[in-house]
Amino acid sequence: MFTQEKKTALVTGASSGMGKAIARRLIEDGYQVYVAARNVEKMADLTHLGAHALRMDISREEDIVSGVATILAQTKGVDVLVNNAGFGLYGPVEEIGIDEARYQFEVNLFGAARLTQLLLPAMRARRAGHIINITSMGGKMYSLLGAWYHATKHAFEGWSDCLRLEVAEFGIKVVIVEPGVIETGFGDTASESIVKRSASGPYGRLVQKVATSIKNTYGQGTGSDPTVIADVVSRAAASHKPRTRYAAGKFAKLLIGMRIWLGDRLFDRIILSQTR
Repeated sequence: MFTQEKKTALVTGASSGMGKAIARRLIEDGYQVYVAARNVEKMADLTHLGAHALRMDISREEDIVSGVATILAQTKGVDVLVNNAGFGLYGPVEEIGIDEARYQFEVNLFGAARLTQLLLPAMRARRAGHIINITSMGGKMYSLLGAWYHATKHAFEGWSDCLRLEVAEFGIKVVIVEPGVIETGFGDTASESIVKRSASGPYGRLVQKVATSIKNTYGQGTGSDPTVIADVVSRAAASHKPRTRYAAGKFAKLLIGMRIWLGDRLFDRIILSQTR
């Protein structure tokens, strides 16, 4: 049973990849850690380490409310909230249904926003807390066929910046972490979905090129290990004055810097070069 005396953290999307690595690191750091995901069974390794698993589909209001109720019944609220849950919807804008696009926003933005709303009152009451939002280098740049995914990450960045200003007077820190290429299942999911959806349509040539590029970038052992992001989260959570942003992992600083300094047309050409 968790108590009100120990430091408490909540990590969403903890069934795999970065979320699992972050949760494991926070447990090592001495937090009592709640882990949330749709599939509780995939978090069994974390429960064996002492975590409390919550079944939470971040797109469902009832799951979010139930999870927060469990946390507040056992603790004084969370000291560290890590909004990590998310996925990448890739494909031509013309061929992705608006309902799918809305779901992308529900998972990547609105779920985190609702969870944050419900946990903020306890943080305000204590005048302390860290909200760590895992966005992406994709929140600062763009790539082919990623319109809806990048839209959510750009939105999450702007939302986080505004929130940081709103809660500063209450001693609450809002931190953005922008991962680069990380060895997770992101690449397989993105490439398989666009081929299945659009390989035979009018954007077929582009789809095949992008799918090949994604496969060559992700899942080949060339990206950064998820522990790189876990280390960043650990440092930010322990800091009384964390940075507002941390870009970490392969290509993150490079591509964000290129996007800032090269201008639209040159950056377009660089991104389009992957289709040659």
